[in-house]
Amino acid sequence: MSTRATKFTVALAMALAAPHALANPVQSSPAQATPAPAAPATPLDYRARLPQDEVIYFVLPDRFENGDPTNDRGGLTGGRDKTGFDPTAKGFFHGGDLKGLTQRLDYVQSLGATAIWVGPVFKNKPVQGAPGHQSAGYHGYWITDFTQVDPHLGTNADFAALVSAAHGRGMKVYMDIIINHTADVIQYRECVGQRACPYRSRADYPYQRRLGPNGAAINPGFAGDDVRTADNFAKLVRNDYAYTPFVPAAERRVKVPAWLNDMRYYHNRGDTTYRNESSTMGDFVGLDDLMTENPRVVSGMIDIFGDWIDRYGIDGFRIDTARHVNPEFWAAFVPAMQARAAAKGIPNFHIFGEVSDHEVRPAVLAQHTIVDKLPAVLDFSFRQAVVDTVAGTRGTDAFEALFDGDALYAHGYDTAVTLPTFTGNHDDGRFATFVRTAFPKAGDDEVLARVMLSNAMLLTLRGVPTIYSGDEQGFASDGNDQDAREDMFASKVAVYNDNRLLGTASTTATAHFGRDNPLFRQTATLARLRTVTPALTRGRQMLRAREETPGLLAISRFDPVTNAEVLLAFNTSTTALTRQVEIGVDATAARTLAGAGCGTVAAPGSLTITLPPLGFAVCALTSPR
Repeated sequence: MSTRATKFTVALAMALAAPHALANPVQSSPAQATPAPAAPATPLDYRARLPQDEVIYFVLPDRFENGDPTNDRGGLTGGRDKTGFDPTAKGFFHGGDLKGLTQRLDYVQSLGATAIWVGPVFKNKPVQGAPGHQSAGYHGYWITDFTQVDPHLGTNADFAALVSAAHGRGMKVYMDIIINHTADVIQYRECVGQRACPYRSRADYPYQRRLGPNGAAINPGFAGDDVRTADNFAKLVRNDYAYTPFVPAAERRVKVPAWLNDMRYYHNRGDTTYRNESSTMGDFVGLDDLMTENPRVVSGMIDIFGDWIDRYGIDGFRIDTARHVNPEFWAAFVPAMQARAAAKGIPNFHIFGEVSDHEVRPAVLAQHTIVDKLPAVLDFSFRQAVVDTVAGTRGTDAFEALFDGDALYAHGYDTAVTLPTFTGNHDDGRFATFVRTAFPKAGDDEVLARVMLSNAMLLTLRGVPTIYSGDEQGFASDGNDQDAREDMFASKVAVYNDNRLLGTASTTATAHFGRDNPLFRQTATLARLRTVTPALTRGRQMLRAREETPGLLAISRFDPVTNAEVLLAFNTSTTALTRQVEIGVDATAARTLAGAGCGTVAAPGSLTITLPPLGFAVCALTSPR
C-alpha cells in the first residue's frame, strides 16, 4: 500500500471511529456496530413534517426487489421485444416490482430515510425504438395509461398497499410524474424510416398553413397558442401544419384517458433540440410532446394527477422534464394539486421539478420557482458543486457561489431549504463514478473517502438530502443512464456484475440489502443525526470559511428555535489541515456529533478545527446560557 493510500485509510478510520450523537448520545463506532433499525414515527406525526424535515430515498421499482415473479413479463407473451423483459440486458425489465419494495421498507427505514421517491409506476409502452435500438419502459417514462400501474410492477392495489405500509411506518411517498410527454405513439409521414425528425418552428411552419407558409390555408381563426382559451383552441382542427402525423392502427386507442389519443393535443413539430422554442414544443427523444398550452390538456392533467392524490393520499410529486413545459401550465397545475392535497388532509404536499443543469448556476434553477411558480426544483447546482470540489479540484468557494444564489429563489432561503439535494442519480450517474473518472489513479480507499465526504455534505447542508438506491451499498456505475440503474436484487446483467463496488468484495451478482457496508452505516448514522437536529433540517446557514483551492469549507447552521449553533467543517484536500474558524462569541466548547476534528474554543468567536485528508466534522457548540 502506498503512503498516500495509507493516509486515506487512517483518515477513514478516524472518521468512522468518531463519536456520534443521536437522540440519546452514545459512544459507538459505525465500523464496529450496525445501527439499530429506526423506530417508526407514529402515523400521526408524518403529515406535520415539513419538506425539509425529510431524508428521501429514490428507487426505480424495477431495479429494487422482485416480490412477485409472476408479473415479470407484465402479462404479455413472446420474446423481450414484446414483453420488455430480459433480466440480462440493462435496457429491459428485470423483474422488480411494488410488492418487492413494500417488503423491503424495513431496509429503507433502517437507512434513516423518512420519505420514498418512487420512480414512475404508470403503465408504459413495453418496448420502443427502431430495430437494433430497442429498449423497454422499465424506468416508467413512456406512459400510455396514466390511470394504472404498469403490470410489470404490479397493480393499483399493490401501490395502495405500498403507500399504506409506508404511512404506517411514518414514511412519506412521493410519486414521479410526467406531464411533458407520453410514449412514442404518434409518427410523422415525412420521417418514416428515419431515427430523427428535425424540429420545425412556428415561424417556418405556422399553425394556419399546411406544411409551411406557402401551403394550403388551415385552422382559420386560430389566434395562436398564446391565446389559451377553449374557444381559440377549438379552432385548431388540423394538426398537419409542420408534419403529417399519424398513429399506427394497433395503437390508436392505446392511451388512457381516451382524450390522450387525439393528436390535436400534441405539438407534432419534431424532435426538440433542448433549446429555444423547441425546448417546450419539441418531442423529447421522439416521445409525443403534449400541447400543454391547450386548456383541455391542463384540465385533463389536473384530473389525472389529482385522482392519484384522492385515491392514495400520496405526499408529493417529483415532476420529470419540468423545464420543457410552458410556465403557464405550472401556474395552473401546482395550485390545483396543493388544493387537492389539502382537501385530503395533506398540509405539506411537496412538489419539486426536474430542471437538469450541469453547472453551479442557481439562477437557472431559481427562475423556475419564479416564472414557472414551481414550489421547488431538484438542486442540480448543489450536485455540481459537490462534483466539482470532491470529485474534482475546484476550490470550496464553489459553495459560496451556490449558497449566495439562495436569495434568487422565490421566497429566498425559505425555498432553498426545501430543494431536494443529491450527488448522483439514475440519469447522470453515481458519485463514485465521477470520482473514479476524475482521479483514475486513486485507490479504492481514496474513492471511498471522497464518497463519504460527499455524503457528509449531502446529509448536513441545507436542502432535502436524496439518496439514490445502491449508493449506500457502494455501487459504482460505468456511466450514466442505463449504466447507473443497477439491480439491488441479484443481477444477471454482465456490465453491472463486473463493476468494482466500494466497501465490499461482493458484486451486483448478489443481492445488496445488508447493513454492514461502511457507506450504509455512515448514511444511516448521519441521516438519523440530521432528523433529530433541527439546525440541520430547518436551520439557517452562515458561511464561515471557504478557499479558492481544495481545502476547508466551514458552514454554521442554527437551531430555528434556540439559535444553538452547529458548525460543519469539510476538508476537500488530500492533506490534513488545522484552522481557526469563526463561530458565535458565546460558544465556550464544541462537542463532536459526527466525523472528527472539533477542537477547542481558542478565544471568543474562534474554534480550532483539525481535519484529516478528505475529512469532516459536525460540531455542536455549547454556551453557558
